[in-house]
Amino acid sequence: MDFDCEKLARDLGGTLLAPSSGRSGAAPAAYAAAPVASGLSIDSRTLVAGQLFAAITDVRDGHDFVGPARAAGAAAVLVERATDDGWSIVVRSVPEALVRIARIARRRVPEFVVGITGSVGKTTTKDLLAAVLSRRFETAASERSFNNELGVPITLANAADGTEAVVVEMGARGHGHIAGLCSMAHPTVGVVTAVQAVHTEHMGSEDEIAVAKRELVESLPRDGLAVLNAADARVLAMAEHTRADVLTYGAEADGLDDLRADVVATGVRLDDQLRPSFTLESPWGRAEVAMAARGVHNVANAVAAAAVGLHAEMTHEEVAEGLAQPLASPWRMELLRTPGGAVVLNDSYNAGPASMAAALRSLAALPARDRVAVLGTMAELGEREEPEHAAVAELAGELGIELMAVGTHLYGVEPVADPEAAASALESAGHTAEGSALLVKGSRVVGLE
Repeated sequence: MDFDCEKLARDLGGTLLAPSSGRSGAAPAAYAAAPVASGLSIDSRTLVAGQLFAAITDVRDGHDFVGPARAAGAAAVLVERATDDGWSIVVRSVPEALVRIARIARRRVPEFVVGITGSVGKTTTKDLLAAVLSRRFETAASERSFNNELGVPITLANAADGTEAVVVEMGARGHGHIAGLCSMAHPTVGVVTAVQAVHTEHMGSEDEIAVAKRELVESLPRDGLAVLNAADARVLAMAEHTRADVLTYGAEADGLDDLRADVVATGVRLDDQLRPSFTLESPWGRAEVAMAARGVHNVANAVAAAAVGLHAEMTHEEVAEGLAQPLASPWRMELLRTPGGAVVLNDSYNAGPASMAAALRSLAALPARDRVAVLGTMAELGEREEPEHAAVAELAGELGIELMAVGTHLYGVEPVADPEAAASALESAGHTAEGSALLVKGSRVVGLE
């Protein structure tokens, strides 16, 4: 979205400093028209020319990167102190200003905003839903996994003028986090994918995680819609905590043999590339769907996306076309080949117990002479760290999958030191040749991508 920096400074309660007056705090020079910024960035390395650069202080002080941001073409910078002689909006707190920017941007979206949360499947569901909605609406969505107090303002501010629907991924590391994101995004539709043992070090038990996740449906307006996974009892129970209408979804593959859900996938099948096909059944009719995203565990995510689209009066044909599009975010169930011909299932973006089990089962479904799972640690599990890693190792054994651990003894095998050592060991053992299938997966801190 475009932001007139002079007006934005007033809306933020800040001061606009123009070139040649930044050090003194004088008013902008009369001859210099205030710039218009197109969107928002907090990273000088990925900033697109014309964006507003916000100097966030975290591990490093964002004010140190004002120079690179200007060199990359920033229209202006949002700072807590002027650091150079250029267009600057000076505010008391940049994080607080980002919240205000998010709310300003939200008011420009006339149709609807969809919030998506859950322990697993958020990003894939977000990508699938964005692909579906874009068949009918001008749609914007979170980049990659931009799902926190910084990512949500970026998503809203970077939606193009004229956007009709925004899909916002919402993550949480504790109670109150999603409520805070909802105070910015004001979602009219909320999707909850699952409650699983992820980030238990910070969030506690699954019951406590469910309380944090249900903040999304609690925030929905009376004329809104909560889309809930019928295969997850904790998610389904959230229907009692929302004023909005409720639409449930699920898949036979998730154990919904009696199909007690409003929107369901039946007859799920996989091709030799792990791409699912199924029959989509809903109160609005039925359609055949062939997905581009891989893995049977992604069928439920697709049905969630379909439920939102169908409720928005899209046709089954439009929904099916959207679900046939490749995922926008990288390192999720990507199927590659080594130069020697081995198949590589790259699901390296992140890992938790549930997604690890799903990835192992996907590896087992690939036709291969031998299968090796190259696994990094599953982070932030707290006191559940040892049993959850042991359970993954046990499942790998049951599926006949050899396990190679990277940088951790938690899987019960002698690890290799790092990703480079893993690659060398795989090649030495002949696992990079045709006939082998490899899974690469671990938490972000491992860097297995």
